[in-house]
Order: sequence, then C-alpha cells, then structure tokens
Amino acid sequence: MPDQYNKLTPEEERVIIQKGTEAPFTGKYEKFSEKGIYTCRQCGNMLYRSEDKFDSGCGWPAFDDEIKGAVNRTKDPDGSRTEITCARCGGHLGHVFEGEKLTDKNVRHCVNSISMDFIPAKNIKRAYFAGGCFWGVEYYMEKLPGVLEVYSGYMGGHTKYPTYKQVCTGTTGHYETVEVLYDDRKTDFETVAREFFEIHDPTQADGQGPDIGQQYESVVFYNNDSEKAVTEKLIGILESKGFETATQVIKASEFWKAEDYHQDYYEHKGTTPYCHGKTKRF
Repeated sequence: MPDQYNKLTPEEERVIIQKGTEAPFTGKYEKFSEKGIYTCRQCGNMLYRSEDKFDSGCGWPAFDDEIKGAVNRTKDPDGSRTEITCARCGGHLGHVFEGEKLTDKNVRHCVNSISMDFIPAKNIKRAYFAGGCFWGVEYYMEKLPGVLEVYSGYMGGHTKYPTYKQVCTGTTGHYETVEVLYDDRKTDFETVAREFFEIHDPTQADGQGPDIGQQYESVVFYNNDSEKAVTEKLIGILESKGFETATQVIKASEFWKAEDYHQDYYEHKGTTPYCHGKTKRF
C-alpha cells in the first residue's frame, strides 16, 4: 500500500476525517454512470465497482456491494446507524443500510462523493509477474506509485482452480504469480516491469533465494506484443550490464487468484520479505 496518504482539502477533511456529510444531490458521483472503479480519496484503496452502483434517489452515490475486504462497518455511538469506513486508512465513507429492498442484494452503501476518487475502466491495466514467493513480490509492488492493487495467485500451468498445496508439489506447471493492477495515467508497464527486475534476483534460474522449484522461477507474462518488446528490451539492458538473466518471457494465460490468506500476507503478519529486496539494476 502507499506509504503516504493524499493531501486533503479542508472540506474533504471535514467529511473523511471528522466524519461529516456532504449536502445531498451535490456530490459529483451522485448521478455518475461511467464504468470503472471508485477508490478512497485519502489512500487510493479500491472500494466499489461501477456495476454495483445504482440510483437510490437518496441524494448520495449508492452501491449494493463493495470490493471484498475494502470496507469496515462500525455501529454509530447511539446505535442507530452503521458507519462505513475505508478498511485501509479508516477514512469515513458514509453509512450502510439493509432491508430497504432497493436491489436484489437488499443493501445500500450510502457514500459521500467527496470521500472517493474514480478511475475509468479504460485506464486500469493488469500486468503479471512471477519471481519467487508471491508474498514478497506483492509486498514491494504494492508500494509502487500508480499501482492500485496486487493479488497473489498462479499462472502458466495446466491445472484449473489450483490450490497452494497442489502448486507446491511442482506438478501443476503453475508459477507463483502476482497480478498488478495499475492506473496508466500515473504509471506504465515499463515502470512496473523495471520495479519487478529490481525487487528479485532475475539471474537465479532455479527459484528465488531459498525457495527452489519451478513454481518459484522468474517469469514476465506479457499480455501483448508491446509488453513483450518492453520486457525483452529491459532484459537486454540487464545483460549489457553483465547480468546473466534467467527470466522467462511467456504469453499470459488465465490467472488463478490464490487463497485469501495469501493476500497482503506481510501486511497482516507485520513482517517483511525474507528473500526479496530492492536492488538498483537500471
């Protein structure tokens, strides 16, 4: 996650920090219908998908579902309502209501527009990298400016719906892989790929650090010819500097998200990676 939060205006602080409310029918997202992702104004955490937004007529943006793990619920001191806050930074979003039967999910997240930013779907890109234990790659990639979220998972093999236990046998063909979601208005594939080559050892052919096996090998999975060309250019730069690069360049295939306990592993554990670290190579 980002090390620093966004600077807020006094009005944003009034709502997000002091738990205020913007006037109804005044927020910029109240009648907004563009496709994309709504994020926390303070920390950039992804909160809601546009497909879960609906017009409730209440005067504030309404959603009948949140991105898993993005929102916390807390009863107001008087017990009359349930406040919703960003699970990452604790910023105030609004309140959640149930039982109104406005949608099939029977839930309404009533959110202040001022508590959110919006990223158009066309600007959200995905990149895939394998470089040893996915815990460490995820940890460092999430700190890169412009990165929205990183998920740990599996790619490259033949087993459908693989489990961690199966992948650890080395028989599935899958690599421990991260899916990096980034905002292409703030960063690009080359920047993200450069970071990948500097947070793991791309010269180790049999795994990464003490983690040995095919599932821990170094791979860039490219989505298109442009990403392939950028990756090959970066490998060429490294080799011109004397690095005998072992990183494979493979066409991306289906990404299988890993079990929940693998996501944000080091954040939850409160420790740092044991076989990954930042090393300047470019």
